[in-house]
Amino acid sequence: MANLLNCQSISRAYSGKLLFGNVTFGVDDNDRIAIIGANGSGKTTLLRIMAGHEDIDAGNVTRRKDLSMVYVQQVSEFDPNISAFSALKNLIQSSKIAVSDLDSEVKRALSLAGFEDYDVLVKTLSGGWKKRLAIAEALVGAPDLVLLDEPTNHLDLKGVLWLEQLLRQAPFAWVVVSHDRYFLDRTVKKTMELGQIYKNGVLIADTGYSDFLVKRSEFLTEQAAYADSLANKVRREEDWLSRGPQARTTKSKSRIGQAHDMQAELAALKRRLVTGTAGIEFSSSGRKTKKLITCENISMKFGDRSLIDDFSLVLTPGTKLGLLGPNGSGKSTLLKLMAKLLEPKTGTITHAEQLRLVYFDQNRDLLKPEWTLKRALSDAGDAVIYNGRSQHIASWAKRFGFNTDQLDISVSELSGGEQARVLIARLMLQPADVLLLDEPTNDLDIPTLEVLEESLLDFEGAIIIISHDRYLMEQVCDACVGLDGEGSSQIYADFTQWQTAVGAPKAKKAKEQVEAEKSKKPVQAKRLSYMDQRDYDRLEGDISKAELTLAAAQSALEDPSLASSSHKLLDATKAVEAAQASVDALYARWEELESKLQ
Repeated sequence: MANLLNCQSISRAYSGKLLFGNVTFGVDDNDRIAIIGANGSGKTTLLRIMAGHEDIDAGNVTRRKDLSMVYVQQVSEFDPNISAFSALKNLIQSSKIAVSDLDSEVKRALSLAGFEDYDVLVKTLSGGWKKRLAIAEALVGAPDLVLLDEPTNHLDLKGVLWLEQLLRQAPFAWVVVSHDRYFLDRTVKKTMELGQIYKNGVLIADTGYSDFLVKRSEFLTEQAAYADSLANKVRREEDWLSRGPQARTTKSKSRIGQAHDMQAELAALKRRLVTGTAGIEFSSSGRKTKKLITCENISMKFGDRSLIDDFSLVLTPGTKLGLLGPNGSGKSTLLKLMAKLLEPKTGTITHAEQLRLVYFDQNRDLLKPEWTLKRALSDAGDAVIYNGRSQHIASWAKRFGFNTDQLDISVSELSGGEQARVLIARLMLQPADVLLLDEPTNDLDIPTLEVLEESLLDFEGAIIIISHDRYLMEQVCDACVGLDGEGSSQIYADFTQWQTAVGAPKAKKAKEQVEAEKSKKPVQAKRLSYMDQRDYDRLEGDISKAELTLAAAQSALEDPSLASSSHKLLDATKAVEAAQASVDALYARWEELESKLQ
């Protein structure tokens, strides 16, 4: 095991706010590390420091000589008018990654990232495919260390599963910032949480995410017990200090100093143990109209491609509808059609009279980078009107986890999660009949995700939501519309039913592929041994059974109740990994036997 990078007692403050202080950790050549923490705790800043893109205020960062490192940012910028091949090639050339045959390496990386058409224009790619393009940089050459900032953002379910497999099999060390609970459980081996609650600004455990939750709970329980014990000692010392001078003449001055030290330690401990989450609560208008939005036989095309074909829906109060499908399947387009931001090619969309509609844009175009936080939170100066009552801007900011001294910083200085909270805060000021939410969960930390889930469940109006957060979709949605990107759509009872349905064709295709390959060889040029032939004859049935077991394990893992039990979640995750390993092994054996028949 060789050390690649080491951070020793590093500290960083931003706009007067201490992000973290005295943080120490190292990255070795076989590490798979997750960095978690509340929005604004400094996760992205820490990645940028590791990558050498940002300075530290104190401490030291050392890197192994000739370390090859790739940093995949949350948002990667590409020239929209060039091909995916050219975009990746330019990215690699600018990062000065050394490869012997650049063109061949670019093609290999694009293939591993799932691209079939290397000449596809960047401007035609969905957000998920742009993310794959950015991650493809890490697949070029032989990097020692890859740093990934929110890599699952904008990836659809297929993309997330692809990334999970990629990272589990990666020949390089990696560090990831992510709030995707399922993703973390399936990939990481070491977990670091940044937070002022920890004396040194970080808690590190050589475990996956679920086991980390157990260790964190144990740590906080110990800290709370220590705080109670210390409080009792401080009360006794304060009682002694409050006595008259004559009663203390025989006492040592060192005891007075120790008493003051304990008071300071207790105060610091209490400050660390105070935690807060965003107070998200959308305001419903209470409208009783039965039909809020009516879509009748709407269709939408881009060029010759049909995204939505003959789609009809009546949206009523209380409906919580999820839009599901791969990236580029038309989910955002359908949401914009319902918001009347786009006009359908055919069909009609009707809104109830004076419909109050709130639209959350995943691109966050409603926020101006030059605005101050105060301006972004309120268009009316020092106060906001929420639920008919005036509330001071400082109180409103605090509700969403911001301090008063942050009001004058610019939106551009906020983290992605903080910007998401600002946008949600603005939308909460509008009483709504319908919430149209396009990826509201991107960049949100886990505590904020939990509050958002509760708020959406309590909302009395209608909700249509797009999200790649599998747990939230299971919790919130009472029905889902699945889009296939070719015009077809279908209603599903929940996320799990859709996932099972879209997974079924894949299993069928695999079976058909086995049949097709077998049918290509009516007369074998070579014969297998007895043992190999026996395996070959029963592989089809074994593969089918293994895929059914995998589908069942994946469905069980999506059970929302598992989130409250780290042990059950870990067991379910291990069951999926074991089932996937069984499927992979069977296909590997099948390919081995096929090669013997060539």
